[in-house]
Amino acid sequence: MEILLKYFSDFTEEQTKQFAALGDLYKEWNEKINVISRKDIDSLYEKHVLHSLAIATQFDFAPGTEIIDLGTGGGFPGIPLAIFFPEVKFHLVDSIGKKIKVVNEVSSAIGLKNLTAQHTRIEDIKDRKFDYVVSRAVAPLKDLWKWSRPLLKKKVGSLQLTVDSKEPQTTNYKLQTGLICLKGGDLAIEIHESGLKPMAWGLEQLFEEPFFREKYLLFIPFR
Repeated sequence: MEILLKYFSDFTEEQTKQFAALGDLYKEWNEKINVISRKDIDSLYEKHVLHSLAIATQFDFAPGTEIIDLGTGGGFPGIPLAIFFPEVKFHLVDSIGKKIKVVNEVSSAIGLKNLTAQHTRIEDIKDRKFDYVVSRAVAPLKDLWKWSRPLLKKKVGSLQLTVDSKEPQTTNYKLQTGLICLKGGDLAIEIHESGLKPMAWGLEQLFEEPFFREKYLLFIPFR
């Protein structure tokens, strides 16, 4: 929990309680249903929660925004983002039912009111549209975009974007809806094969821990 407070200092009392509860909840559920690598469970806040909140350092979603978490696994990045943005609506989906069970149990235990979860394949969602798709290391970029595009609303979304520079400045932009994803490693070939031109941020510029080296946040606006 301390690592979150290192980078975020304005949590409400409710958010602080919710984030603090995640450690014990995930340890308990991971013993029953393995949704997080056993070697990573002790680094939950760094490798899963803070990693998910990298999105919150760059995007400030307006109240009422609707976001779908594609291949959420045990609830990342969706659950940390739902805590961070209590007035934003999150829908978490995964094709593995036991992972959605963990998502529902954790969400219920901490009292999240802005999150729903569904056991389904992303391709099978036909009747809903969202402002943004978020995802974390689920599939190659070209596949993520193929699955995301049909789910995006065709409108311009308003968000606040932090420009990465030596002296970051926060500026308001009008950006189209789109895909926001967390990825790692050398992405040059993957981006080339996707035919996309994402905006990209290096997480090592945001967080100083070695884990965040060669990890990136990508945004592909819907055109």
